[in-house]
Amino acid sequence: MKKPIETERLILREFLLSDAASMFELDSNPNVHVFVGKKPVTSIEQSIASIKNIQQQYKDFQTGRWAVVLKETNEFLGWSGIKFVNYKINNHQNFYELGYRFIERHWGKGYSTEAAKAFVQYAFNEMKVESLYAYADEGNEISRNILEKLGFRNRNSFEYEDEMQVWYELKNPNL
Repeated sequence: MKKPIETERLILREFLLSDAASMFELDSNPNVHVFVGKKPVTSIEQSIASIKNIQQQYKDFQTGRWAVVLKETNEFLGWSGIKFVNYKINNHQNFYELGYRFIERHWGKGYSTEAAKAFVQYAFNEMKVESLYAYADEGNEISRNILEKLGFRNRNSFEYEDEMQVWYELKNPNL
């Protein structure tokens, strides 16, 4: 297990199976899924399977999405992190992608930006990745604003799972 990352308010750590109930709260909310496929989960078993899949990614690629918890209370807020994508999206394959998703009651508090910023630094300084990519639904202005605030550049739009997405790239300034 990798060492957790601490920010001012957050602890970023690898997922545990004990996160399943919180993960279910996150992914069963239709509002959370408006811009990510509109397919909320309907059972805790799906959340457990999702966590097991993420844990397998840690083994296969030494990276993946991590749980984001509030330092002060240890409450699960959502997830963020760097995923290695080994399938084709927008004519790219075998790349590192930044992502995040938070429980609705934690929206608008800057947690996505704080966690994403820490993962950008981790990807560039620890993992030494050349470029990070991200994509967001064209209509998801909040997510797109976060990426742009972090310095990601809009490269193009593309269709993915019947929705228009905006593709972003951020190059490692240290390489």
